[in-house]
Amino acid sequence: MLKPRSETRLGRLARFSYTRRRLVLVLWIVGLIVVSVLSVKVGNQYANKFTSGNTESARAQHLLSTRFPAAAGDSADVVVHTTAPLSDPANQADVAKLVASLTGLPHVSSVVGPAQNPAQISPNGHTAYAVVQFDAISSNLPLDSIKTAINTANAAAHPGFEVEEGGPPIDLVDFAVPGKSEGIGVGAAIIILLVAFGSVVAMGLPIIVALLGVGIDFGLLALVSHRLSVPTFGPELAAMIGIGVGIDYALFIVTRYRQGLHDGLDPESAVVLSLTTSGRAVLFAGCTVVISLLGLMLMGTAFVVGLAVGAILAVLLVLAGTMTLLPALLGFFGHGIDKLRLFRQTKGHKAGRQTVAYRYSREIQRHPWFFGVVSLAVLVVLALPLFSMRQALTDDSNAPTTLTTRRAYDLLAAGFGPGSNGPLVVAIDIPAGANVAAVDALYNAFLAEPDVAHVVPPRYNAQHNAASVIILPKSAPEAAQTYSMVKDLRANVIPKVVRGSGLQVYVGGEEAGGIDFSTQMSSRLPIIIGLVVALSFLLLMVVFRSVAVPIKAAIMNMLSIGAAYGVVVAVFQWGWLGGLIGIGKVGPIDPWVPLFLFTILFGLSMDYEVFLLSRIREEWLKTGDSGEAVADGLAFTARVITAAAAIMVCVFGSFVIGDPLRVLKLFGLGLATAVFIDATLVRMVLVPATMELLGRANWWLPRWLDRILPHLDIEGGPEELLEQPEPAAAP
Repeated sequence: MLKPRSETRLGRLARFSYTRRRLVLVLWIVGLIVVSVLSVKVGNQYANKFTSGNTESARAQHLLSTRFPAAAGDSADVVVHTTAPLSDPANQADVAKLVASLTGLPHVSSVVGPAQNPAQISPNGHTAYAVVQFDAISSNLPLDSIKTAINTANAAAHPGFEVEEGGPPIDLVDFAVPGKSEGIGVGAAIIILLVAFGSVVAMGLPIIVALLGVGIDFGLLALVSHRLSVPTFGPELAAMIGIGVGIDYALFIVTRYRQGLHDGLDPESAVVLSLTTSGRAVLFAGCTVVISLLGLMLMGTAFVVGLAVGAILAVLLVLAGTMTLLPALLGFFGHGIDKLRLFRQTKGHKAGRQTVAYRYSREIQRHPWFFGVVSLAVLVVLALPLFSMRQALTDDSNAPTTLTTRRAYDLLAAGFGPGSNGPLVVAIDIPAGANVAAVDALYNAFLAEPDVAHVVPPRYNAQHNAASVIILPKSAPEAAQTYSMVKDLRANVIPKVVRGSGLQVYVGGEEAGGIDFSTQMSSRLPIIIGLVVALSFLLLMVVFRSVAVPIKAAIMNMLSIGAAYGVVVAVFQWGWLGGLIGIGKVGPIDPWVPLFLFTILFGLSMDYEVFLLSRIREEWLKTGDSGEAVADGLAFTARVITAAAAIMVCVFGSFVIGDPLRVLKLFGLGLATAVFIDATLVRMVLVPATMELLGRANWWLPRWLDRILPHLDIEGGPEELLEQPEPAAAP
């Protein structure tokens, strides 16, 4: 066994995890069991609440909840569609029976059917709906109570009498159905790892680490949802990121461990060496992802913070597993890491300058201008659709037809018009001495608007100090026409009517909240992007002692992210190839998605940048030849980075084909596209081309800056850490 010369903290952690491997494994298993039991015991509070802050829609919601306590909770629509007219006595009896069965259910405060409000019967007489008012918002409702209401409504269905449900409480149940994405992604990762390692044992370790970390994250996120607003798809988004980075990080460590064994090290020394070298780069890469995600905290939007916390926990847990659980597992297997091989191990495996990657890099470097311009042109073309991106909260028309919320949406749209799925709720505060007649004037003004399909007359509370008016637009909730109408109501119609009346009027509802949220996102987006880019620039400058390298990395990362945005817009907004991945309807891009994609992608792009550039810099310090350093660095890292990128592309891509939710398909496509572009066009073409053109300028750093910057080595050389043994004799 090798003796440490000056063992680092990571080296000591690796040695502890190796020698106390049974304790480490037990602690991880116990942690998973405890967190899982607690999460099952207390449940979760996942909720799709996409508005927050002191916006007009939030003030409307607050006024309604305080002045109309009976309607403070969320409501659901139970939609009925009949073959025979609803006026048929049998259908009338069935509708009355349905309303009666829903009345009095747990947490149901009232049910208003078409008999109480004839406006809830469509003009064609074949579609109607009942409004089920719950006594709490969706996030505070027990899931069993919502399921009881759904099952009760569905029990009334029979041939010729279709029943579907929609609304925020139903979304909570509908979108909680897990997809097949995680299984598909892990299956693809297993195949790639088997090809990369050729060993079942070596393949299994990264999978175990990633799944155990994500499993604990699921339990923690359920607990966190009691304090933070976490959407129903939060766990799947965390799984997407956690599985992708977790397998990748473990892949780098296992690769370095196997290299140490092949160089003649004993298992314990190989574990220490793998963490003190590749482990540093993994730790730094994980920190860059976490730092990028922390930028989302500045948004001040509850559900964005909840999603960010879930993703951060996933990265931290798989990172902790890579630093502790993986060394412990390596201790159990030792030299058996290469057991259960699927094919015979070849001797004399090509490495370094014998590889295709080295020859390819030298070819790029012989024609840097040509390859640089061509690859840049491809990235720009892919990014062009970005400039036509329209941001808006999507509605249930984008959900798959297998969900009852989508079918309810279609029935309401066909029977009452698309605007019936996104009513605007105008909340009116009536202080003492205010001109109450202005409320009726508002009602008449709304009726005169050309984009308004229907207006429900004002409803006053018992104290007569507040009123509400419901407006049904002619256009769909996510339509640009609806957005324009809301802005016109706020800026022109309402101020003219209530001027001097003393009334305070707020336009609320889900669609108004979407407009407020989009405005909030767009105002803070430049700040978040600037902060993340600046912080990453400083970190890279400290690590690589260069000005050009971090500038180049930031530009290339922005280009790959822009190209991913362009592909997302072309598929989801324009509909290109959307049918192939199950996109049944084109629509806008949810306003929080570009920001979230940016922070994740910028962090992941930095991962590969760090792994590649750390090896290039190591070769540069050895030889002082920039061209050879780039070619050698690419040659030494090509195989493992390509495998890591392929795993991420498969994991992220699995959410495109295996998940029914549009937002997760969008995330999966954006992440997979960016990683693929980063691992091909950027790493294989732009990096060698631009670094060849810059030459020695790649590593230029002003002397005064070099003196004041701290030193941070992320890939320490093994000679700094261990007394090297004589290579073992070849078997």
